[in-house]
Amino acid sequence: MMDWALRSCAWRSHETYSPDEESLRARLTVDTAVGQAWRCLRCGNFVPGEPRRSGPADQAPEVPHGRLLRDRMLMRLLAAERVVRALVLLIVAVAIFKFRGAKGTVREAFDAELPLLRPLADQIGWNIDDSKIVHGIDRAFSLSDTTLFWLGVGVCVYAGLQIAEAVGLWLVKRWGEYLAVIATSIFLPVEIYELLERVTVLRLGALLINIAAIVWLVWSKRLFGLRGGGAAYHAEHSAESLLTVERAAAAKAA
Repeated sequence: MMDWALRSCAWRSHETYSPDEESLRARLTVDTAVGQAWRCLRCGNFVPGEPRRSGPADQAPEVPHGRLLRDRMLMRLLAAERVVRALVLLIVAVAIFKFRGAKGTVREAFDAELPLLRPLADQIGWNIDDSKIVHGIDRAFSLSDTTLFWLGVGVCVYAGLQIAEAVGLWLVKRWGEYLAVIATSIFLPVEIYELLERVTVLRLGALLINIAAIVWLVWSKRLFGLRGGGAAYHAEHSAESLLTVERAAAAKAA
């Protein structure tokens, strides 16, 4: 099983800290043959050398540990998925604006090429006259320049929303979690409607991912007051940090 803490330390280096409190500092350091070693607040291993930071325990950096570190990795996977969506949407928006500027030329080319496809379509049993693709292209040609402009703007706004979600999720911000849940929930009816019109693996997969993301975020992050809300979440976060655990052990030993 992958140790996310060790992997994260390999990427970002160990997070060692020397608290001012003597009893707590003694629990985070050991003497070795090569000198003093300090316990990493992320992976829990002792690392030779000077601590990266020092100061009062209350001012120690918040370092995700254990399940919280795994949750952060999942958040960043969701953020990466949002970035991919945003890029696809931006490509679609550019295509819409280009189509708007060259609609007449594209229409002429389409009308000229469509008859050439009929012999091939007849050979493979494809009825062009009943094709949803052809009908969709015809409907696109019937859209006004104003409609295409606002359609492109709408796609750009949606892409911007995806980017905002990605930033909030990547930085593990509370507002990013709320934004992701609300924005994703708003568009669920659209995804369900599209799936009812035509079931595809891509549409079904996207819907399941979004539903799973909503449920996981609301439950694990205690959003909308669930399971004690934000106060309970922050208390849980603090209780699971290695420094808090060692502080409790030091107090108990005293």
